[in-house]
Amino acid sequence: MVLSKPSASGWLTVDHVHNVYWEESGHCDGVPALYLHGGPGGSLGAGGYRNKFDLNRVRLIGFDQRGCGRSVPSASDPDYDLRLNTTSHLIADIEALREHLGVEQWLVNGVSWGSTLALAYARAHPDRVSGLVLMAVTTTSPFEVRWITEAVGAIFPEAWERLVHHAEQAGVGYQRGGGLPLVTAYARLLQHPDAAVRDAASEEWALWEDTHISLGVPAVPRDPRWENQRFRLTFARLVTHYWSNHGFLDPPILAGIGLLRGIPATLIHGRRDISGPASTVWQLHRAWSGSELILVEDEGHGGPKMVAAWRESNTRHIARLLQRS
Repeated sequence: MVLSKPSASGWLTVDHVHNVYWEESGHCDGVPALYLHGGPGGSLGAGGYRNKFDLNRVRLIGFDQRGCGRSVPSASDPDYDLRLNTTSHLIADIEALREHLGVEQWLVNGVSWGSTLALAYARAHPDRVSGLVLMAVTTTSPFEVRWITEAVGAIFPEAWERLVHHAEQAGVGYQRGGGLPLVTAYARLLQHPDAAVRDAASEEWALWEDTHISLGVPAVPRDPRWENQRFRLTFARLVTHYWSNHGFLDPPILAGIGLLRGIPATLIHGRRDISGPASTVWQLHRAWSGSELILVEDEGHGGPKMVAAWRESNTRHIARLLQRS
């Protein structure tokens, strides 16, 4: 499919360090919608997210989260201060962007980590959210972090053994069964002063990422983005930073679900999503009155049927909002 091009783009200064890249597509008078990418540490990439919306009826806005993609500075920089990159900072960036672009309310979309960020933003600013469409739903709870970094090793023992062995040999004090979580060991490795240590840890983390999302997803031997060292270091450094701090979410998303009641939402998830078990989206749906759950039986952390459901859900939400206006 030929991708549309942004009608506007730029960088927004959000603090004394960060400038976040944003882009806008679609109809200037359309329903405002926001897309939040995955990671933490991903990016808007080539703009494939734009194909999930009817751009004749939507004013679509996307941005590279601070430290990622075309936003500057990059978290791959060894001098980058991770203390300035938390969920609270990202929520503040979203609000700054909304005000900068003159948006009153928007339909918030998020995929994978982007769904956690969307939920956290909606909890902080429910009056600014006209609806939510979330795919490959996560809440980055302590259970989910332990699952994706420890428990899933029971399903992928060879890959997990390699991940653990590297941490044990790297000299950060990690021992399996000890008190230091594996994800914290990798967070330390990815902040190591030696560039070779950081690079080696990012390579191991990339292999683990490819493994734990592999079930129910069209086969890709290796995510081609990992060949870009800057992307690989950014992704690995930010994902371990966020996961080792349980997404900087206090209280956890599920504990504050009452703040989301009344916001229309569609939750799309793959039954075979081993990296993000369906129990999370089920608990979220049960606790969230009025939410809609779409479980795709034969897909995992993404797939064509899930993408089709994502596109169709946006169409329905946009029709609802146009009828209301």
